[in-house]
Amino acid sequence: MSIFGAMNTAGSGLLLHRTWLDAISDNIANVNTATPTSGSAFQARYVVAQARGNGTGVDVAGIQLGSAQGRLVQDPSNPLADARGYVRMPDVDLGDQMTQLIMSQRGYQANLATVERAQSAYQQAIGLGHS
Repeated sequence: MSIFGAMNTAGSGLLLHRTWLDAISDNIANVNTATPTSGSAFQARYVVAQARGNGTGVDVAGIQLGSAQGRLVQDPSNPLADARGYVRMPDVDLGDQMTQLIMSQRGYQANLATVERAQSAYQQAIGLGHS
């Protein structure tokens, strides 16, 4: 694989992991978002990745949404509570989101390191011609 091929492949990984990080941060930010029982709960975002057919990277194939049903939680002090004291909360597992956060951060870091190394190799190759 050429230097530019390595940079393109790692660059596609950076875009995927950035999208994944954005989705996770949105999920974590809304983990305690209550809605009335008559409405839908916050729907977690899940990034769907797809390998490129020619083996030169990965693309975001789409975003899947979690359950709009969420879970009912009794919280009579909440102003959004119904007559029985229930609100609808998102079905987001914070522990799972934190695990995904670590995985996506490490993937992003690995792809960034690949881009930086390929860039350094390219710069050194250009320097050979000037010596």
